[in-house]
Amino acid sequence: MSRRGGRQQPDPRRDQPFPTPSPHPDAGRGRGRGRARAPPSQQPPSSSSHSPAPVIGAPISPAPVVSAPISAPSPPPPSPVPVDALSSEVEQKLALRPAAPSSTKAIRFPDRPGFGRLGKKIQVRANHFQLQVAERDLHHYDVAITPEITSKKVTREVVSQLIKMYKESVLGNRLPVFDGRKNLFTAGPLPFSSKEFVVKLEDDRPKASSSSGSKKEKRERQFKVTIRFAAKVDLHHLFQFLGRQQLDCPQNTIQALDVALRATASEKYNVVGRSFFSPELGQTGPLGSGTEYWRGYYQSLRPTQMGLSLNIDVSARAFFEPIPVTEFVPKHFRNINFSRDQDRVKVKKALRGIRVDVFLGECKRSYKISGVSREPVKDLMFTLDDQKTKKSVAQYFTEKYKVTLKHANLPALQAGSDTKPIYLPMEVCVIAAGQRYTKRLNEEQVTALLRATCQRPQDRENYIKQIVKQHNFNNDKFVREFGISVKEDPTLLNARVLPPPRLKYHESGKEPRVDPWMGQWNMINKKMVDGGKVEHWSCLNFSSRLRPDLPSIFCDELRSMCTSKGMVFNPQPLVPIKTVNPLQIESALQNLHKQSITNLANMKQQGRLQLLIIILPDVKGSYGKIKKICETELGIVSQCCQPRQVQKLNKQYLENLALKINVKVGGRNTVLSDAFDRRIPHVSDKHTIIFGADVTHPQPGEDSSPSIAAVVASMDWPWVTKYKGTVSAQAHREEIIQDLFTTFEDPKRGLVQGGIIRELIRSFYIANGKRKPERIIFYRDGVSEGQFSQVLLYEMDAIRKGTSRPTHYHVLYDENNFTADELQGLTNNLCYTYARCTRSVSIVPPAYYAHLAAFRARSYIEGESEMGSASAGAGGATRSNVEIKLPAIKDNVKDVMFYC
Repeated sequence: MSRRGGRQQPDPRRDQPFPTPSPHPDAGRGRGRGRARAPPSQQPPSSSSHSPAPVIGAPISPAPVVSAPISAPSPPPPSPVPVDALSSEVEQKLALRPAAPSSTKAIRFPDRPGFGRLGKKIQVRANHFQLQVAERDLHHYDVAITPEITSKKVTREVVSQLIKMYKESVLGNRLPVFDGRKNLFTAGPLPFSSKEFVVKLEDDRPKASSSSGSKKEKRERQFKVTIRFAAKVDLHHLFQFLGRQQLDCPQNTIQALDVALRATASEKYNVVGRSFFSPELGQTGPLGSGTEYWRGYYQSLRPTQMGLSLNIDVSARAFFEPIPVTEFVPKHFRNINFSRDQDRVKVKKALRGIRVDVFLGECKRSYKISGVSREPVKDLMFTLDDQKTKKSVAQYFTEKYKVTLKHANLPALQAGSDTKPIYLPMEVCVIAAGQRYTKRLNEEQVTALLRATCQRPQDRENYIKQIVKQHNFNNDKFVREFGISVKEDPTLLNARVLPPPRLKYHESGKEPRVDPWMGQWNMINKKMVDGGKVEHWSCLNFSSRLRPDLPSIFCDELRSMCTSKGMVFNPQPLVPIKTVNPLQIESALQNLHKQSITNLANMKQQGRLQLLIIILPDVKGSYGKIKKICETELGIVSQCCQPRQVQKLNKQYLENLALKINVKVGGRNTVLSDAFDRRIPHVSDKHTIIFGADVTHPQPGEDSSPSIAAVVASMDWPWVTKYKGTVSAQAHREEIIQDLFTTFEDPKRGLVQGGIIRELIRSFYIANGKRKPERIIFYRDGVSEGQFSQVLLYEMDAIRKGTSRPTHYHVLYDENNFTADELQGLTNNLCYTYARCTRSVSIVPPAYYAHLAAFRARSYIEGESEMGSASAGAGGATRSNVEIKLPAIKDNVKDVMFYC
C-alpha cells in the first residue's frame, strides 16, 4: 500500500514534510500525530494512494488508501441526493468493468476488488471540484531558451513577453500556456512545427562594471527562444482511462489541462511547487527570526473514480520579512559578532541567494547577495572605474550618495561575482518582498505557523470556496481556451466511519481490555501487555537550570510510573546520576559508557547499560549529536527529556515517557485483541511480516547531504507491534529506495546477496523460531502518482529477490486477495497500535516508524552538513564538495524501537 507525500516546510496543510515531529522526536512530548476520531473509509475521490484530498466538514483524518488508478467513468450527480440513493448510484457508476488488456511488459495495477461496506455511513464534502473538458485539438511544444535561465519566474517572464509580442503575428492568435520549465501547450496547432524567436527583457539591476554599482543605466537582456512541436495531446486516451478502457494514465494530457488551470494564478502569485502564495490571499503575520507567513492555496488536477477533479486546499509558507538587513541579522541571530569568522560565515549562509533592494535617493536597484566581506565597510577598499583611485566603501557612499553610514563597523554585503564584486553597506539594503524562506523552521517558528494557520473545518471550507469563487475559473481566458468548465460547489461523497478495534492490556490491570472512543483512550487502571525489564540504567543531566536534587527526584518518579504500568525497573542506577557540563557532551557519554562496563565487570554481571535517561541542555541543538554518539558509537539506547518538562514532574508526561521507554527496552504497550485471538484477516492465519518504508530528503541548499531511506518491519508475529528499523543513505534527492536488494562479489563465496529486505526477513526468521514469513504487507510512504510505476518496477522487484513468494505490496500489487473491508480494516486497526501515545494516529504505524527512523538518521548528519556548507567560506560558491556519510547504527540499538 502506498501513501503519497511531499515535504519541505512545516506548512500545516501542504508544504510540510510529513509527519511533523518535533526536531527531537523523543524529547519529551510523546504524543505523536494523534487524531480525535476514527477515520471514515470514504469512497475516495482520488485514484491515487493518498492524494492531498482531506475531507472538509466531517470527522475524518487522511489515512492510507488504495493506491491504484482505478475506474472513474462518470461525473457525479449535479445535486445532493439522499445517502442511500447516492450510494447505489455511485456504485452503479463505478461498477467494476472487465480490465482492459495489457501487454506482458505493461506495469499493471490490480483491479479494485470491490467497495467496503463496514462502518457507519455518512456524507462528507471534499475539497474537490468536478470539472468537464470539451473536445480540443491539444498540442504540446518544447521550449528551449538560451542563455539558460535557472529562475522559473524569469523563464515565465520571457515566454509571457514572447506571447505578447508574437501572438497575432506569428502564433496564429493562439493563447498558449507554459509550465515555467520547458513545456508549452496550445488548444490547436501553431502555424509552424519549429521556430526561433528573439525576446528582450529589461532588468532594473545595474551592470556589474563597478565595485559599488555606480552605473545607473538599466540592463537589457536578450534571449533566443526556440519553440518546437513535441506531440499531440490525446484527450480521447484520457476519456478512455477514466472509463477504465485504458490501463495507463495519460500524464501528458493531465499536465496540459493542469497547466491551463494554473496559468492565471502563476502570473499573479508566488508559485511554490503546486501552491500559490500572496498577501492578497489572506492575512500575513510574523513567525520570528526575520520571517513571516503568507497564506495561499494548493491546486492540482486529479483523475478520480468520478471523473476529473480539481483539488484545492489551504496552504501557508514562511517568507522573509521585507526589512532592512540590519534588522534581520539581530532578529535571526543572537549575540552575533562579526569579528568571529564562524559568526560571519553563519550570516553569509543565511543571506546568500537573497535579493535585496537598495534605495539611494529616487533610485532603486536590486541585487542578489553572494557573500559577506571580511572587513567592515570603513576599511573595505576597492578601485574605482578609472582603475587608479582607491576608496573605502563607506567613503564612497558618503561622497557619491551623501549617505552618512551609521554602522560603518559592519561588513559589506557582496553581490556580483568574486572577480567583479559589488559591495553594499548592510544599512542601505532591504530584503526584497516575496522571497520564500527555504531553511528548516525552528520550534518557535513552527509553533507560530501552526497557531496562525489552524482553522476549524467550516472556516477552511469557506476559505477554499472563496478561492474558487475569486478565481472564477469558468471566465478565465486560459481555462476557456482549453474547453474546461469547473463546478463551484465541493464534491459530495459517501464515507464510512470504521469501528475502532478493541485493545488488549495485561490481565493484572483493572481494565485488561479497552474500546477506544473518538480515537482516544488512557492508561488509567491499565498495565502494559508486555512490560519490559530495565536492570541496568543511568541518567546524565546536561541542564544547568535544574536544582541539584531534581534529576534524582525525576528519575524516581519516572521509575515509579514505569513500574506502575507493568515494567520491571531496578531502583538503583548502574552508574550514579550525574550533572555534567553541556559543553562536554561527548566526553561525558564516553566516560559513563566506560564506567558502566567497569561496574558490570566488578559486579560479575553479564549484559550492558540498557537505558540512559538524558536531560537535554538548556540551549537547543545538541539532540542530534547525543543520539549519534549513543546509537552509532557507544551502542546505548537513550531517552531524552526536555529540562522544562523535567521541572514540572507532570504525570501525563511521565506516562508518555514510560510508553516510549517500554518499547525501547523490548516491551509491548498494547496489542489488538484480534491479534491476541488470531482473528486478523490475512495476518493471523500464517506468519506475516509488515513493512513500512520512507525516504527523507535534505533541505534546499544542502547539496552535500544524502537522502536517507528507512525501512521498518514487524518482528513479533502474530502481535505485529515490535518493528525493527534500518536506515540507508542514498543519492541526493533519490526517492526510490536503492538498497532494498543488493549484490556484491566476494572472493571466496562468489556472488553474495544482501540488502535491507533480506536483513529484516532474516531478523524475522530468527525472532520467530526459524520461521520465514509466508506473507508480506508493505506500506510505502512519500510516493507521488508519477512514481507508482517506478516503485512497482524497482522496489517490488527488490522484494521479490532471498523471498520465495512475494505477497501484498501496497495495492500496487496484491497476491493475498484482500477485500476492500479487510484492507481498510487492517490499516485502520493498525493505527491504534502506535507505541508513543494512547490515541489512534492518522498514518499507519509502520510508515510512521519508518519516517521517525529516517529523521533520526538525518539528525546524525545535520551538524556535518552545516559544517560542509560553512566550509565554502565568504565567497560566492554555493556547493560543498564534502561528501557526508551516514554512520552505522549499532546492532543492539537496531534490535529495539530506538527511534520512538
